[in-house]
Amino acid sequence: MKKWWSEICGSWYYSLCLLWVLIIAYQWIQYADGIWYGETTMFVLGTMLAVAVIDILLPFNAWYRLLIKLVAVIVVVYYTMHTHGLFTWSLSASLSDNLEEFISTLRTYIWFVVSAWMLLEVSARIGTSRRAIIMFVGTNIVALAILDSFTKTALWQEIAWVVFAGMGWLVSNHFRYFQERFPRGWKHLRRYPLKIMFNIAVIFSIILLAGINMPEVQPTLKDPYTAWKNWHGESVITVNGSNGMDGQGASSGYSREDSNLGGGFNFDYTPVMSVSTTSRSYWRGETRLAYSGKGWIDRSSSSWRDLEPIEPDEKLSMDEEPSNIETRTVKQQVKMLSDKETNYPVLFGAYTISRIESVNGKKDTDQLDWRSNSGEVHWSQTRQNRNFPESYSLISSVPVVPVAQLEKKTYSELYDGKSLEPYLQMPTDFPQRVKNLAREVTASATTPYRKIELLQSYLKNNYTYTNNPDLSRKKSSDFVDSFLFEIKEGYCDYYSTAMVMMARSLDIPARWVKGYAPGQASGYVTSDYFPNGATEYTVTNADAHSWAEIYFAGYGWVPIEATPGFDMPLLTETVQTPAQTEQTPEAEKPEQEPEQEQAEQPVQAAENGAPPAVIWTASLLVVAWVGFLAFRYRRKLHAAYVRMRYGEAHTPQQKMMIEAKRWLAWMKRHGLHRESHETLRESVARWQEMKPELRPALGPLLQLFERAKYSPNVVTEEEYVTMKQYVHDLRKLWRNTSTK
Repeated sequence: MKKWWSEICGSWYYSLCLLWVLIIAYQWIQYADGIWYGETTMFVLGTMLAVAVIDILLPFNAWYRLLIKLVAVIVVVYYTMHTHGLFTWSLSASLSDNLEEFISTLRTYIWFVVSAWMLLEVSARIGTSRRAIIMFVGTNIVALAILDSFTKTALWQEIAWVVFAGMGWLVSNHFRYFQERFPRGWKHLRRYPLKIMFNIAVIFSIILLAGINMPEVQPTLKDPYTAWKNWHGESVITVNGSNGMDGQGASSGYSREDSNLGGGFNFDYTPVMSVSTTSRSYWRGETRLAYSGKGWIDRSSSSWRDLEPIEPDEKLSMDEEPSNIETRTVKQQVKMLSDKETNYPVLFGAYTISRIESVNGKKDTDQLDWRSNSGEVHWSQTRQNRNFPESYSLISSVPVVPVAQLEKKTYSELYDGKSLEPYLQMPTDFPQRVKNLAREVTASATTPYRKIELLQSYLKNNYTYTNNPDLSRKKSSDFVDSFLFEIKEGYCDYYSTAMVMMARSLDIPARWVKGYAPGQASGYVTSDYFPNGATEYTVTNADAHSWAEIYFAGYGWVPIEATPGFDMPLLTETVQTPAQTEQTPEAEKPEQEPEQEQAEQPVQAAENGAPPAVIWTASLLVVAWVGFLAFRYRRKLHAAYVRMRYGEAHTPQQKMMIEAKRWLAWMKRHGLHRESHETLRESVARWQEMKPELRPALGPLLQLFERAKYSPNVVTEEEYVTMKQYVHDLRKLWRNTSTK
């Protein structure tokens, strides 16, 4: 055991190198998590952790260690395959058959495993040179910064962690250099590990707190990605100039990034568009089908092959079985109010758009494409015209949902014989407790529609709406799971995603939709397009919103609003007629929502920098450090205070008298009291008899005190310094006496 511990202590630097490399590697694994399958992430992370732990805990012969690491990696691979249902050892099959199936399955992932292993081994060994460390860390920072700038993924947190790991690696390298160059000094330094660790922690804490509390300043130069897109005549849809990923500083708005939901935002009431319409509606944008555990990835409907050109006045039909329910025609005329360079991927319209009337006042649909499986009208940029339309007119067919009839339809009546796999997709590791909760909430219902109503009511009544949820409660890696059981508060992304996934867990087909809430009624218009008049709504960035759509075969997609404070205009308990919705502004009184609940973005914002626990710990360390410095230099601080208050510093004689009071108080605390009838000379004589070992310091201190108090000669600064040295010697003699 002693030899093992000695080996671990001897390889401390390599162990720290592994730790810093693991931290850096984990940032790349996090970035790839939304791209890789769950099992791939587990293969890579498990392999790196297994190799690192073995190297740290078993610093013995390299060949023995290699064999142990190989066995550990095989165990990790088998466990991952078994967990994700890729391979299970069959007792009924022969050994060769099992091995053949195992190797066949592993062939797909072996390169990820081997690459992760090799990268960890090689990267940890470059720490022999400070220059190599700086180049390695710098390369990672530059690569992540390029991805942050030229993709829609925000990687500020990942870059911050790489910087942290780089600083830790350089500090470790400095101590290793000190150990090699000054072995005797290193031996002395090892006696005070807590002091070293505390000072390092304080430096890191100061840097962390300074970074968090730096004022937000708008950049003078454009982000490279934005500048590049603008140079090509395009604009970038972001939340606040950084892809909406800086937590509490982010602003609401429509974004393309849905793969990593969460965080918080601030409301932005900048106008986006005005919509003149014959019926108050939600303005539907895009749908998302594939849930990754962190957000939405539209894998099943993102291909350009799904897009079909739109002809002028063409009736647009959905790629689903015909619906026999009544529909209402809703006319809309949209005028964009945002920056002319701002481009959106789709045209916004009520429910599902059935016909495009005009684009920029013309019958020109050359840049429009129809996606029939999701009901989206896509805008494609061309070299001649890259800007999003300034205005467009369209018609939507909005279904009047027969709630009373739909409530009675059983699961078999609605879904038997239907192919619904894309709308029932769930990650292989989707938390079981979410499924259990959905079943528990809907236990009293017997039909799909009633189950959806119960889920909707449960989400609205049991969770708190806020645009800045407390993410310190988050522990689960799954977005829905953490919302339902840990955070228990959030905005539309939280509610709508939970609604979709809870419905899917009950085998009810659902999809996630984002767009805009109706906005604020701002006027009443009449025109050739609206001979009977229409209500005009002003839609702002704060109205960006997300909701769920549930599929009921024979009835189509029904929008479901699960966010508290929001009302879905087209889904009511009773069937509405066109006359009920075509009101004048005087008759129409839009629901007054709380200021914080008027609307919000359907996009994520990253968690606010460091977790609160880390910030509090850093703050306490800095406060403790400041307190320690104040105590250590209290005399100098007191002297500075006196100088400021009285305009002059203490004379050496005054300082010697103050020092005398201090060492006499110190003697009293240690049991050597000065009696009231004694002179100091008599007290010192008694103390010297009680503690003869203190004579070398007590005698000179008495002489210096009497000189300062009674001598007519001027006391010098050197004599004051001498008194301080004797006080130090006195305390040292006392400690030596106490330890005997």
